[in-house]
Amino acid sequence: MSRYVERAENVARFIDVNFHMILDGSAVLGDEWRPLVYTTGDHEDFLTRHSAPTRENVIKFLTFDLKNPNSIVSCVRTARENARTIRDVITSDMWEQMNSFYLMLNDDAAMHRAAESPYDFFSQVKQASQSFVGITDMTLSHGEAWNFCRIGRLLERTDKNTRLLDVKYFLLTTSTNSAAAKDASLDGIQWSAVLKSASALEMYRKKHRHITPSNVVEFLLLDPEFPRSARFCLNNADEALHTIMGTPRGSFKCSAEKELGQLCAEISYADVSEIIEEELHVYLDDFQTKLNQIGEAIYDTFFSLKTPKTVRESPSTQTQTQKQA
Repeated sequence: MSRYVERAENVARFIDVNFHMILDGSAVLGDEWRPLVYTTGDHEDFLTRHSAPTRENVIKFLTFDLKNPNSIVSCVRTARENARTIRDVITSDMWEQMNSFYLMLNDDAAMHRAAESPYDFFSQVKQASQSFVGITDMTLSHGEAWNFCRIGRLLERTDKNTRLLDVKYFLLTTSTNSAAAKDASLDGIQWSAVLKSASALEMYRKKHRHITPSNVVEFLLLDPEFPRSARFCLNNADEALHTIMGTPRGSFKCSAEKELGQLCAEISYADVSEIIEEELHVYLDDFQTKLNQIGEAIYDTFFSLKTPKTVRESPSTQTQTQKQA
């Protein structure tokens, strides 16, 4: 439920920022919408059903297409169905907000509103998602269910932000090598749009005076304090998972804890210059593979009907178990 709500918000962010880039004149003419379907990872599905990535095709595909499982409408519909199956766990306020979100998107005039006033429409999507997160934090007891909500939201946020960074970094660094794209101000606008997609521009400005590709990568990946950076999200997801399992940080009882802990350690000691030197795309591709493996491990541990793989306890966990015995 939590992952799908976060996914709907992130797709709305991407579309909203894309509109602003077009208004600023910073998008590549004739190719403004293609990067969006690559950012969400749905380009293959899109190309099988649409001949060209036009504004109308992309917005319809990413917002209202029920055949696209990652469209905003599909995500909210699935989140609502998941919420319905756990009505005895979530609060009435959460359920009411989820229903309001769902009805807003399934209104007969929703598609017309998205076409006529895209800024207002996608802002409403983001606000509906953020309201659900806020209501969850304020009304749901901060126990196991709440921690699962945190894990889902944070892993999804990490996935989408790294996808955005991967696609945008490739497009922008490639374009700045061309003779037609030597305008530094234009380059700054485009990198600002990347930061805006993650609501990171203001916090970035407080830490860095100038916008540079390496600083943007470092801030969105490695910053320990910004709540949408990959490092911050993973560390908090790791904390939530250990709270559920009842194990101290730095130890593990299951493969999910082990894999998430390893990725947290990796990103905590990463250096942005080394990442870029080795090639950012390769690093992020490997990072996303590990992120998917963590999601699968969490599913196998807590939700799958099959018996999860056993993992030998870490030395610290063994010691703790012996003491308890």
